[in-house]
Amino acid sequence: MNTLRHCAFAAAAVLLAGCAGLPAAQDPAAMFSPTRATEHRDHDDLLTGGLGAAGLQAMVPPTFADAAHPTPAELRRRALWSNWRGIADLAPGGGYGTLYGSLSPVPGREFSALARVPGASQPHRVLVQLPDAFDAKKRCVVVTASSGSRGVYGAIAVAGAWGLPRGCAVAYTDKGTGTDYFDLDAGQGIAADGTVAPADAMLAFKPAPATGSGIAYKHAHSQDNPEADWGRHVKQAAEFALATLNAQRPQDGPFTFDNTRVIAVGISNAGGAVLRAAEDGEPWLDAVVAGEPNVLAEGHGARTLYDYTTEAALLMPCALPQLGIPAMPGLEAKCAALAARGVLAGATYQAQQQDALAKLHAAGWTDAALRAGAISVGFDLWRAIAVGYASAYGRYPHDAHPCGYRYAGLNPDFSPRAATALERAAWIADGSGIPPGAGVGIVDPQPLADLGLTGLQCLRALWTGDGDDARRVRAGIEATRAAPPRAGLPVVVIHGTDDGLVPQAFSSAPYVAMAKAAGRDVRYWQVRNAQHFDAFLGLPHMAAAYLPLLPYVYEALDRVDAWLDGTGTLPGDAVVATVPRMGAPLAPSNLAMPR
Repeated sequence: MNTLRHCAFAAAAVLLAGCAGLPAAQDPAAMFSPTRATEHRDHDDLLTGGLGAAGLQAMVPPTFADAAHPTPAELRRRALWSNWRGIADLAPGGGYGTLYGSLSPVPGREFSALARVPGASQPHRVLVQLPDAFDAKKRCVVVTASSGSRGVYGAIAVAGAWGLPRGCAVAYTDKGTGTDYFDLDAGQGIAADGTVAPADAMLAFKPAPATGSGIAYKHAHSQDNPEADWGRHVKQAAEFALATLNAQRPQDGPFTFDNTRVIAVGISNAGGAVLRAAEDGEPWLDAVVAGEPNVLAEGHGARTLYDYTTEAALLMPCALPQLGIPAMPGLEAKCAALAARGVLAGATYQAQQQDALAKLHAAGWTDAALRAGAISVGFDLWRAIAVGYASAYGRYPHDAHPCGYRYAGLNPDFSPRAATALERAAWIADGSGIPPGAGVGIVDPQPLADLGLTGLQCLRALWTGDGDDARRVRAGIEATRAAPPRAGLPVVVIHGTDDGLVPQAFSSAPYVAMAKAAGRDVRYWQVRNAQHFDAFLGLPHMAAAYLPLLPYVYEALDRVDAWLDGTGTLPGDAVVATVPRMGAPLAPSNLAMPR
């Protein structure tokens, strides 16, 4: 793979910055750092990095020739492997690449930069994939954001897999999250090309202060509350795409929002991000498809992720045995301790479980969402989200978490240690954007005998309490509240009825009701037997019970694209009556795609 470095200039309304480094956020005509360009052909490609289906299905990631000093090309390939496997069901019999989706190689070029929204202290990554077979007649850009807190390739299986084979340019942003961790002990972070670099280099994230011990990461410690700006991040990625097209294909230019089709798509946090982008009153977007969106709306049932996450972290482990789900080790002691602290009622283990379930039911949780939420209990995901998002919403630096948490490498006894050079070198590729993982753990200030409960109660009190820290966190959450989309903009929202991480009752259902009450053109697909994580369908018990959501996202994209072409109609509302696989290979009859 050849790497080119250039400074591109666009004559249209959007300008790439010159070669003077990352511009000041207040300069609206210079949002982007110098562009890094790479070519991806022959044994490499835009979609899979040359891994193909077999390489992505491999149980071990692509290796580095020098584990302590991987090349940018090696890091990119491994990041693609990690992000594909984190989002899509690639297991045999799951149907990816045969029944839906594409893994065929797409040759082309990538262009990446760092961008800032006005007022932000830290940049976000933007990246454009420009296929060699770009359709200059259709002039299509698919813009997306990473799901969860993932890095800039976090939507490769969502937007890339649909847009690139169709000759569209695909624009990505990490939306101010991502895997640009900073090692405070070593004074090193991640450069634009993904390699480890010292603190005085141009880094994708450098915390303030950049001192102390442990590890800082951008979503939690940028002090920007990036979620409040997710819509602006998405728009900047689209602007970067137009600037790139103008620079790279001047013979077909100019590319503007008036003459270029722009479709936004995302799932989970990215679903929320594209819905926030849809609020913009300027008509730069042509259509939006949002899958399982984490979005906070006004209206009946609407709840913030932080509210129900901290609730689930405390109550869900004790409630699940009442639904026939095996108890986690040590659960009886944890439930008893919660009862002693007044969180649960009941003098017996059984009564405490029943009280936990009753409290969750009263808060709006369905049994279907609770059963699917069990996997988040098993992976300690509720605590991971709550710890990181408390820092993000409250704009706390890495050394000032209101509940005393911090991040570091962990020894076998869970005591903190410095990160190793091998861990640090792979963070950009192996991290998920929110620890634990990739050698980074959560350091709980309480002893192990506390069972983590003091910290969980502190995190919950940041939502329910009335102290200064609680007001600070809630103010950050309020800044993320969504408004209806722009009038006349077609929006399709897709959500699994069994989603246990972002239950539709708390997110998409109130959003759709709010948008429709405002007279907006929002279509809503509710997919039976679909939960939040397609990637977990490789587990036999998950595959037997649940269907993937990605086929419906792709289908919705097909429908809005055909409507924009004038050859089809927009989808109507639907409750999709799917049929579980029960261990058999996925078939069209399982999906029951609405027509």
